[in-house]
Amino acid sequence: MKEGSTGGGGGGGAGSSSRDHETLFAEAGAGLPRPSKFSSLMHSDPIFKSTSEEDLSTRYSSASAASPGYYSDHSSATSNTQTSSADSSPFRMSPWNHQPATNSFLESSVGSCRPSSTADLFPAGTGLVGSLVREEGHIYSLAATGDLLYTGSDSKNIRVWKNQKEYSGFKSTSGLVKAIVISKDHRIFTGHQDGKIRVWKVSPKNPRVHKRVGTLPRFKDLLKSSMNPSNYVESRRRHHRSAVWIRHTDAVSCLCLSDDQTLLYSGSWDRTLKVWRVEDLRCIESVNAHDDAVNAVVVGFNGLVLTGSADGTVKVWRREELPKPLGKHKGGKKSGTLTRHDQVLTLMRQDMAVTALAVNTAAGVVYAGSSDGGVAWWDRGGIGGAAGCGGVLRGHKVAVLCLAATGSLLFSGSADKTICVWRREIGGGHVCLSVLTGHTGPVKCLAVETDPSEAARWVVYSGSLDKSVKVWKVAEPADLDSGDPRSPKWDSEAAFPHDNTLEVPPSFNMY
Repeated sequence: MKEGSTGGGGGGGAGSSSRDHETLFAEAGAGLPRPSKFSSLMHSDPIFKSTSEEDLSTRYSSASAASPGYYSDHSSATSNTQTSSADSSPFRMSPWNHQPATNSFLESSVGSCRPSSTADLFPAGTGLVGSLVREEGHIYSLAATGDLLYTGSDSKNIRVWKNQKEYSGFKSTSGLVKAIVISKDHRIFTGHQDGKIRVWKVSPKNPRVHKRVGTLPRFKDLLKSSMNPSNYVESRRRHHRSAVWIRHTDAVSCLCLSDDQTLLYSGSWDRTLKVWRVEDLRCIESVNAHDDAVNAVVVGFNGLVLTGSADGTVKVWRREELPKPLGKHKGGKKSGTLTRHDQVLTLMRQDMAVTALAVNTAAGVVYAGSSDGGVAWWDRGGIGGAAGCGGVLRGHKVAVLCLAATGSLLFSGSADKTICVWRREIGGGHVCLSVLTGHTGPVKCLAVETDPSEAARWVVYSGSLDKSVKVWKVAEPADLDSGDPRSPKWDSEAAFPHDNTLEVPPSFNMY
C-alpha cells in the first residue's frame, strides 16, 4: 500500500477489513432488520438553528433526516417569547433533547447517580470556583495547558483565559470551532465546521498574540493531489460527488494527538478518520472508519486508537509502521516508513449513537458515552477480548456529550446540564461521588488539569451551550469503604456478566 491511499490498508468500514474482527458487544435485536441508517440519531453536536419543523426534517446529515418524533419540545420552545441563552441554544432543536423510554431492566440493575447533598462523598475544598462568560456563542470545545484555557465557540473565535480572566483571543476566517488540541511544542490545532484544521502558534515576541501558521490540508498538497484523478474518492455529501482524499468533506468533529506527538488524528462527519504528520502537516492516511459520523477519537494504550460513531460502534485501530515500497525515496538517501492503521476490534455495537470517548491510560480503562445517557467501560482484559464490557454507568437520562478521565475519577457531561463525577474503585467498580450542577444548558465539553496549589485535586473546566465555561475544583477522595451505604456501585456487573458477549434479554430495548 502506498502512502496516502484511502481505506487505511484494510482499516475501512466494518465490512471492508481483511481480517475477522471480534465483536464484544452483541448487537441488540440480532437477526432483526436494523433501523434504516439509525434514522433517529444524528451527530453528537446539536447544531440545529431552524425554527421550522419542515426545515429541521430536510436538514442535511451524513446519517439521515432525524425522526420528527424527537422534536416533541418544538412547540413549547417556539411558543415562549422570552428565552434564555440556554433555551435558544442549538440543543433545543436537536434530536438529543428527548427523554428515552424508561427501561426497567436497566433501572433496576444499574441504578442512577443522583446522590443528595447529605450523601456527597467529596471532601472539603470541592466545588464551583468561577464562571467565564462572554456572550458571543455556544461553547463547543475546550483545551487546557498550564495556566491557560482555550475555548472555541460557534462565533468562530478562540478565546484564551488566564486566572479566570480573558487573556487573549484570535479568530478564524470561517468555521465553528468544534475541537481544540495543543501539542507539547505549543502549537494549537483547531477543527472546524467547514472541514478544515487550522494550526496556530504563539508569537515569540508577545505571548498574547497567536498567528496562524497553517491550514490542513495545505493548499499546495490540495493542488498537487487534484492533478491526479486517482486521488479522488466518492464523497458522501449531497452536493459533492467526489473529493480529494486528503480533505475532509464535512465538519471536523474531533481531534487528538498520538502519545509521541508525531501524528494528529481527525474524525469527521464525513465518516473518515484522517492521519496527519505533525512534522510537515501532511495527510498520510485516510480511513473509511464508520458508516456514519465520527463523533470521537482518542489514543489508547499499547499503540491503539479508538473511534466512536453515530453508527453505534466503537472501533479499535492499531498503528503499524511499515517500510515504504521501493522507488518511493528520492535519491535513495533515506529508507522511510509508511504509517498504516488496521482495525483490530469492534468494541461495541448498538443502536444508540456513541457520542464521547475517554481513556485512562494509566489504569487501562476505556469509557464510551452514548446518546441514551449511559457510559460503558472496559478494562485491559475487555479490550483484549478476554473479559468483555465491564458495565454501564447510569448517571444521566439523556445524551452524554463529553467525557474526561484522570486519576481515579471520570467526569461525564450531559445534555441534562449536569456533570456526574465517578470514582473507579480498586476492584474495578465505579461509585458516583456527586453531581455538579450550575449550567443552564447542555454540557458540551470538558477539560481537566492538575491543581498546582494542592495535591490530589483537579481543576475541571466545563463548556456549555449556555455560552459559559464553569471552573470547578475537585479533590480526589481517599479510598472509600465498599460497605459504606453512601457508596453504591453502579457498574452493573450483575446485569452484564464478564464474558465475550453481552447477553441482552429479549425484552431489552436499546432506546
